[in-house]
Amino acid sequence: MIRKLSAIVLALVLLAHLAPLAQPAMAQDDLPPAPYAYRQLDDPAQEAKAQALMETLRCLKCQSQSIADSDASMAGDMRSEVRQRIAAGESPEAIRRWLMDRYGDYVSYKPEVSETTWPLFAGPLILLLIAAAVLWRRLGGKRG
Repeated sequence: MIRKLSAIVLALVLLAHLAPLAQPAMAQDDLPPAPYAYRQLDDPAQEAKAQALMETLRCLKCQSQSIADSDASMAGDMRSEVRQRIAAGESPEAIRRWLMDRYGDYVSYKPEVSETTWPLFAGPLILLLIAAAVLWRRLGGKRG
């Protein structure tokens, strides 16, 4: 009984010491949304450019949604950044490049061939060539 009680006390003391460490992570969600997270640009042409770009960018928190569809605070910050940069006159491709430099290739639903991604593009082609060679040998060997 005493061991169980001391284990509970130890767990409570440990929890009391670790609780302040969680506050910065929780504070992120308590911040107000970025200026253009949920507000569209006044110029419809600029908003259309921003919307088209946002649909091709992956939410880093949700990972299965674009930043246009996600309600995560990080996606809101990214939407705001995209809209502000579009309003400032930056091209969508320049913004995409900036986000990819900042967050990595994973942020874009439009993959590009680079030093790190070329195996993803070459792999299927190599597998198809191997499969074709195996089929050709098997079918060609039975005829002769």
